[in-house]
Amino acid sequence: MADFQFDRQAIQAFRFLRCHFDEASGVASLVYAFDQGPELTETIRFPAAPYQLDVARRDAVEQALRLLHLIAGVSYFKAAAPSRIEIDGYSIDADTAALMTELYENGLGEFAYRNGMVLRGKIRFPVAADRPAPAPAIGLRKHALVAIGGGKDSLVSIEALRKAGVAQTVVWVGSSPLIKACAERTGLPMLNIGRSLAPELFEMNKLGALNGHIPVTAINSAILVLAALLHDADQVVFSNERSASYGSLIPGTGEVNHQWSKGWAFERDFAAHLRSHVASDVNYFSLIRPFSELAVARQFARIDHYDAHFSSCNRNFHLLGERPAQRWCGACPKCHFVFLALAPFMPKPRLMGIFGRNLLDEPDQAPGFDALLEFQDHKPFECVGEGRESRAAMAALAANPSWREDALVARFVREIRPQLETVDLMLEPLLEPSDDHGIPTPLWIPLLENFRA
Repeated sequence: MADFQFDRQAIQAFRFLRCHFDEASGVASLVYAFDQGPELTETIRFPAAPYQLDVARRDAVEQALRLLHLIAGVSYFKAAAPSRIEIDGYSIDADTAALMTELYENGLGEFAYRNGMVLRGKIRFPVAADRPAPAPAIGLRKHALVAIGGGKDSLVSIEALRKAGVAQTVVWVGSSPLIKACAERTGLPMLNIGRSLAPELFEMNKLGALNGHIPVTAINSAILVLAALLHDADQVVFSNERSASYGSLIPGTGEVNHQWSKGWAFERDFAAHLRSHVASDVNYFSLIRPFSELAVARQFARIDHYDAHFSSCNRNFHLLGERPAQRWCGACPKCHFVFLALAPFMPKPRLMGIFGRNLLDEPDQAPGFDALLEFQDHKPFECVGEGRESRAAMAALAANPSWREDALVARFVREIRPQLETVDLMLEPLLEPSDDHGIPTPLWIPLLENFRA
């Protein structure tokens, strides 16, 4: 790679070259290129090879593989974000092109904002195929593959499915020891999928490639759909709450959603596309979609089995390696929000035992919590709850003798609460579920009862 060259300004097109799944090794290869430079090959490794697929299953796998190829390409496209997109190995219909355009425009929203770019209206996937016949059912067994990320949300989903008697396997992508420890703690069957990005991407980054946030949940969703077909499971379950549908309001720009591919719009459209283009009996949904972050935090507070194992701190997770020396850095937006969201529902000694400190009694943390409250700053570009949730949680702590004397809670009472409307401080309405979700009917009633118990 000594002669590697990358000239972002000279690049005119991004190409989807080909994709292939090898049943003998369980390796999926996703190959891309710009109109100049080397091929870029990403590999996804599915355990339990060799796979023996019948004709119907093989056809569904091929469609899911192409969808993964298109979605995962966002990691490479962003390096230059050229004006032209080409698909060499197969053709796509208008529905697929529309889904990809929606994903690239919205999933790269933060990337575009930080890089001073406008992508909306400029991303065009070429349509060269007619709409296919509706995908058939392929006889998938009743089983759930549940994405586990090591945080509270997926653990709430896992325990809810367990209580509902749903057979499940916990799945994660990558080699995180922290996620593995959480997965082992569940006592459930596990599936760990390997993913290796093209090494040339890191060289491009050194040579001036554009960089920034990508819709990684969409990529992992497509990987798990392929895994479901290979491992004969009819449900792919994620744990994205309704707060994920709301972004940060940027003055002069509008809404930019860091976690767009965790939102309801992506879930709804992706799930429908799977049923029409891949297999009609594959179900993709988020089990906690109807609920706010605070409702999920209340549910997690009822479980103490994972106190010493879970972490939502994003500083623990890095593309080039994990930093697991401590599960909570205590200084990032995720740490701030999880601490604040759990505090109204969890005894103070227990919460401090999890974090090892009281973040709400550290005055120098005020700017971080102000951003969560949308006070003098916009909501952070992180997977955190809405500003109204943070304000309601802080108001609840202000009324709690255990918390109200802590530095940041007292400051909230003194400086921030007088500027807010009473309706903006109400916790209970935020704990009620919404109607926007794709949860199968047999699961919805027991789940609702579980959350309200």
